[in-house]
Amino acid sequence: MNISILNNLDNVDWSRMKDIYHSVGWEKHDEVKIKKIFSLSNVIAIAYYKGEIVGFGRGVSDGVFNAAIYDVVIEKTYQNKGIGRQIIRNLLDQLKDISCVHLVATTGNEEFYRKLGFSNMKTGMARYLNPVLTAKYLE
Repeated sequence: MNISILNNLDNVDWSRMKDIYHSVGWEKHDEVKIKKIFSLSNVIAIAYYKGEIVGFGRGVSDGVFNAAIYDVVIEKTYQNKGIGRQIIRNLLDQLKDISCVHLVATTGNEEFYRKLGFSNMKTGMARYLNPVLTAKYLE
């Protein structure tokens, strides 16, 4: 599968991005919010197949010591084809000089990220405003 990954927001189809979020159950992401979070991210990777967006990921960084990767999402019909791996590698390449790259993942994807070099953190902590997310992701 010939995937191209772009690291800019030129000509992004925000409606398609929303559809991909919704394809994995993230229904609260609308086009306005998606455009805002990607515009405020330091690094982005958008995967295209035959000119159409099929997945993406983004990260934020202080540019020196720390970064965090968020929202690695592949449209359901394109999952398990190596696209997520390409997106993570692209983001890590953009963050190659950052000493600590954190990753926020959804449950059930831990082994995928372990294979790409990530490990569980001893000191990772979070706070969620949404009680459903608190129950799902926090101890």
